[in-house]
Amino acid sequence: MIQLASGDAYGDAGVDVTRGYRALDLMRGHIEATQALKPAGLPGVVGGVGGFAGLFDIGGGRLLAAGADGVGTKLKLATLAGRHDTIGIDCVAMCVNDVACCGAQPLFFLDYIASGRTDPQRVADVVAGVANGCTQAGCALLGGETAEMPGFYAGDDYDLAGFAVGIVDADKLWDGKASTKAGDVLIGLASSGPHSNGFSLIRRVFDEQRLRGDKALLDALLTPTLVYVKPLMTLQSASAGSGKQPNSERPVHGAAHITGGGFFENIPRMLAEGLSARIDRSTWNIPPVFDEIAAAGNVSEHDMFGTFNMGIGLVIAVAPGSADWALSTLKDTGATATIIGEIVPGKGEVLL
Repeated sequence: MIQLASGDAYGDAGVDVTRGYRALDLMRGHIEATQALKPAGLPGVVGGVGGFAGLFDIGGGRLLAAGADGVGTKLKLATLAGRHDTIGIDCVAMCVNDVACCGAQPLFFLDYIASGRTDPQRVADVVAGVANGCTQAGCALLGGETAEMPGFYAGDDYDLAGFAVGIVDADKLWDGKASTKAGDVLIGLASSGPHSNGFSLIRRVFDEQRLRGDKALLDALLTPTLVYVKPLMTLQSASAGSGKQPNSERPVHGAAHITGGGFFENIPRMLAEGLSARIDRSTWNIPPVFDEIAAAGNVSEHDMFGTFNMGIGLVIAVAPGSADWALSTLKDTGATATIIGEIVPGKGEVLL
């Protein structure tokens, strides 16, 4: 067993999230200085930094939503396994799920692949996965960039990142910070495993020998991130005019993609001021892979929920009277959806 210090397992694995917060504080002013610009005379940026997607008003009552992300050190496991045809799905999913969290349909995706030496077959495998993810999201792979950087990346190392742009009518925007209310029901969509987060900790608790010798574990860890666009867009379409929702109130109030920082960092990003989220952990089955991670690294439950999705890849806040309708609509798309809690008065916390 790998012994990690209590209370900060991710930090023990080399990832100090406080540095990220400090970096954001330092860059915020530079970002905001550009957001008053009105390119091409368009209305411009809506909101600020911190949402799951950046929003840009293009006029005519329509907003563009954009998100960028990478795959992180899950790439190390893909290289270890010699399996590169699904990692592109992860990259797409990390971006389009963020875009869809505000109710926007992804339109297109671009990728960036960098390595010390271009391996044509590996690049083709990666892009095959990217195309697969785009197909699942219903968006076009518009293009990208392949960079060969000798002396910068060592051996077979490579990096993969991308960004997605989507569109949503302004009056159909899911803006949790403005819309969530005490009493809202929280619906969780099941994940397929760790998705693309926490892999520095995973690689810390499972050494290379264990990963090479345990195919079932490696398969579980490399399972691609689920693309949630279809269930979310089906919910968006149904709530916008099918007449099936049970009341006249807009039923969907917000959504949170459970990525880096797990429950504790992501769910509060959709909460209005003065609210917290109460989660009932007994409402879903946590996949066994998370138990293996916790046992191998002696990782506390708090650290697990603060690093991983723990089997819930996306959380949706809906009006109480719309919960049964939302569950039925989501399940009709093939998604595994469960009521996992509610929004309560509070200080922006996640209560487990």
